[in-house]
Amino acid sequence: MLREVIGDLLPTALAVALSPIPVIAVVLVLGSSRARTSGPLFALGWVAGLSAVAALVVLVLSSVFDSGSDAEEQGVAWLKLAIGVSFVLLGAAQWRKRPAAGEEAKMPGWMATVDSATPGRAAVLGVALSAANPKNLALTVAAAATVAEAGLDTAEEAAAIAVFVAIGSAFVLGAVAVRLAGGERAAKPLAQIREFMAANNAVIMTVVLLLLGMKLAGDALPAI
Repeated sequence: MLREVIGDLLPTALAVALSPIPVIAVVLVLGSSRARTSGPLFALGWVAGLSAVAALVVLVLSSVFDSGSDAEEQGVAWLKLAIGVSFVLLGAAQWRKRPAAGEEAKMPGWMATVDSATPGRAAVLGVALSAANPKNLALTVAAAATVAEAGLDTAEEAAAIAVFVAIGSAFVLGAVAVRLAGGERAAKPLAQIREFMAANNAVIMTVVLLLLGMKLAGDALPAI
């Protein structure tokens, strides 16, 4: 059962990992003069935020499924359907807002100061992008609902959450590891990744959101 749940979590976890904004943010942090302190703290904040949201939602929804109430279980199915439909709509919106050929992609204004962030601010930013970012929050809630409805014991739920967080953090942790291991030599390849993610942000998120939205809606409909 645990392996099946982990298999179901893979698309959602990969969607979190592929979200361009956190990857761009961590690369900017790693380009600062305090990269060796700020980078790991950003990653720690990211993992902590993702873990906290996933664990909290699993705890709440597990009590719903333990109660055995059909109405409450159907409510969770409606929640997943709503998230799925929202992802499809967000994917369509991302596609409409994609930059025209030759046009530079616009990034959020707050990114202009990320490379000068203090270590403390880097940690807070990591938490915010994992736990407070609406897209990642919705993805984490959807993943947690999958774990909660599987009827796993506490240890298995913890293992499933750990796998989700590990996969969802792959690019953030990978970027930090590359920077710490490669030093200044890692600056150029990380910058290339940042530029690619920035240029293709809309396309990446469109594909991810549409596919995941249809999957969540398809999973939810039989239970409604």
